[in-house]
Amino acid sequence: MPGYAVQATDLHKSYPTGRGKEPVHALDGLSFAVEPGTVFGLLGPNGAGKSTTVKILSTLTRPDAGTATVAGADVAADPDAVRRRIGLVSQKPSSDPMATGRENLVLAARIQGLSKASAHERAQWLLDRFGIADAADRLVKTWSGGMARKLDVAIGLVHRPQVLFLDEPTTGLDPEARTEMWAEIDRMAGDDGMTVLLTTHYLDEADRLAGRLAIVEHGRVAVEGTPDELKAELRGDVLQVELESEDAAARATARIELVDGLSAVLRDGAVVRARTGAGARVVPAVFALLGDAGIPVVSATVARPSLDDVYLRYAGRSFQVEEVAA
Repeated sequence: MPGYAVQATDLHKSYPTGRGKEPVHALDGLSFAVEPGTVFGLLGPNGAGKSTTVKILSTLTRPDAGTATVAGADVAADPDAVRRRIGLVSQKPSSDPMATGRENLVLAARIQGLSKASAHERAQWLLDRFGIADAADRLVKTWSGGMARKLDVAIGLVHRPQVLFLDEPTTGLDPEARTEMWAEIDRMAGDDGMTVLLTTHYLDEADRLAGRLAIVEHGRVAVEGTPDELKAELRGDVLQVELESEDAAARATARIELVDGLSAVLRDGAVVRARTGAGARVVPAVFALLGDAGIPVVSATVARPSLDDVYLRYAGRSFQVEEVAA
């Protein structure tokens, strides 16, 4: 379908693991599309296939099967055209720590074909834009992690790309630096009209930034929509009951399923979740039922559905627990 800034269709990618061993299927029929000028989020735990997707879309690796276009160019048939139209900020630092911030930006701009004068002008503009001009002539190795990450993003923007890929852009940043990065990503899409494809394993980041997102599970898109649409599909509120152990949670699950007004009861470790249309009114009945069975409750809360609840529905386990396991 024409008009998409990014479109992936039935992408497959496997990696060999050794003689006589089954390959790892990083992507298994992944498909999604991104409208121009929007922030699209790929949300999933480590190993879900997010980074492999970015590598294919940025021409760093080829898919085993399927097709993809970026900014109107096919990633397999015309990779050079794709590279001219995209910026890539990978998880690994792209700057040289033994050079200054200004030197890094000027070099990146020159590699992209800007004249010497234009490269210096563009570097200064980006240094000002990202609030790192005061450190411009210091070696990057002396910069904070948040400043260095801003420089990585600035390097990805030197040639004014149509599409920017951000692979886990805020991993390792402190809360203040994360908030500053979020504001800049908002500005790139809102003010600059750039298309941003963001991969993240932070639920709050996906909820805050992505106009539309896809939850990736085992190399496929489990569900796609706006954050509000996905949460609205879980009608009512979410009851979360924390027990003392997984064994207690297993016993509690069978009893909670008997409570009127509860549905979609799922156990996740020592936590039981269920959807309720009765709000907090259901909590006393749950406490009474579990108390009669001799099952102590650590805590019980009722809240609006979150992206973690959406992930739990489609993956059958909590995103947060998945991240701890990874």
